[in-house]
Amino acid sequence: MSIYKQLESQYINGVWKDGSGQATIQNTNPFNGEVIASYRAASLQDLDMAYESAKVVQKKWAKENPINVQKIMNKAVSYMEENHEEIVDIIIQEIGGTRLKAEFEIGLVTNMIKEASSFPMRMSGSILPSPIDGKENRVYRVPVGVVGVISPFNFPFFLSMKSVAPALATGNAVVLKPHEHTAITGGTMIAKIFEEAGLPKGVLQVVTTEISEIGDRFVDHPVPGAISFTGSTKVGKHIGEVASRNLKEVHLELGGNSALIVLEDADIDYAVSAGVFSRFTHQGQICMSANRIIVHEDVYDEFVQKYVEKVKTLTCGDPANSNTIIGPLINERQVKNTVNLIEKGIEEGAHPLVRGQVKGNVVEPVIFTEVTPDMQIANEEFFAPVVAIMKVTSEEQAIAYANASSYGLSGAVHTRDVNRGAEVAKQLESGMIHINDGTINDEPNVAFGGVKNSGVGRLNGEWSLEAFTTTKWISIQHTKRQFPYS
Repeated sequence: MSIYKQLESQYINGVWKDGSGQATIQNTNPFNGEVIASYRAASLQDLDMAYESAKVVQKKWAKENPINVQKIMNKAVSYMEENHEEIVDIIIQEIGGTRLKAEFEIGLVTNMIKEASSFPMRMSGSILPSPIDGKENRVYRVPVGVVGVISPFNFPFFLSMKSVAPALATGNAVVLKPHEHTAITGGTMIAKIFEEAGLPKGVLQVVTTEISEIGDRFVDHPVPGAISFTGSTKVGKHIGEVASRNLKEVHLELGGNSALIVLEDADIDYAVSAGVFSRFTHQGQICMSANRIIVHEDVYDEFVQKYVEKVKTLTCGDPANSNTIIGPLINERQVKNTVNLIEKGIEEGAHPLVRGQVKGNVVEPVIFTEVTPDMQIANEEFFAPVVAIMKVTSEEQAIAYANASSYGLSGAVHTRDVNRGAEVAKQLESGMIHINDGTINDEPNVAFGGVKNSGVGRLNGEWSLEAFTTTKWISIQHTKRQFPYS
């Protein structure tokens, strides 16, 4: 991580610099506590400089030849390939991600940039007829202008790039605020990649700061026309309120409480494999993770037995070890929240069939059975390697249990009858459902997003193209029109 460790916290108007805020932020390795970087936060003045300079440079960027934009996107991918091992290393050190997680995230980023590289040639408009004689209506697709992006700590490289790459490719300038715990992976590393790819200075800016320094200013600043936020539902609701008061377009990818349903005709071994992947990948710190596994009573005992056996084989510990499957949670606060929720589950009557130890920030797997929909552990998002298994007597009860949540992001249904699975999926209140698969899926050309408390809007493919552009109507009156009063 040598070149990335030296990146300072801010990248404003094409200049690497320290912030001018009062707070000092320490970026630490979540497994061993080693300080990776220490830097001053961005101030309101830094943020204002970033937005104002982005506004100026965006006018020119929007006119860039689409072939040149594509070349920059392709060079970004090439740079990532050339520096692959260093990127893997910083994901492990800064996020506590395992090698498997790092490779997975880099693959998602690569696919997202490649999809975005097609956008410059997809900025199509239309010519529409008019009821008025001699009029021609032209509808153009144009950039929003400046987009503000706020990314989380769990998949910061990908969840930043998920908005950054499409926004840049459609002619916008971007101001990116990564989570303070993942300032490099979610922010300055992305700036470095695009700087090396030849992106003009100022088109992408990175500010790393805390709310104590800038308050709501990142969202209510007059420059950005759209805000893209990925994070908790509580914070997302506040951002949505602030953005709407200022008439800004907002895209919110928020929390989840995904259910993986196992019907009585499912392939149990396969469902177990999907269920373990869906819950324990990156320590369960994924918004799409299967918090709840809902199993039909006819196969419940077999499923639970095999699930427990599989989970007990998962290795926990140092993410730098290539054999590690479950590494640390991002910080001590997340560990404390997890322990409190585990204790609440036991207090409410759930049975901890498996209860691993807590070693530093590493939480070993916990499997709850005898869980009912009214319990807190069935209603709150576990951002940790903890799972609630629920027994049902029918397909109808499985659907009811899955829908008994204020969230609706992802889900899965396991059955040997795919048409039955599709019919069940139609009844689930969720933005995304996967038949005979895991709950964790994200593809660059397919609509991604949730319902209820899981967010607003859709990204990826044509939906990202729509999200970061707007349409402009220009009409041409080719013949003189007869106006009233003339």
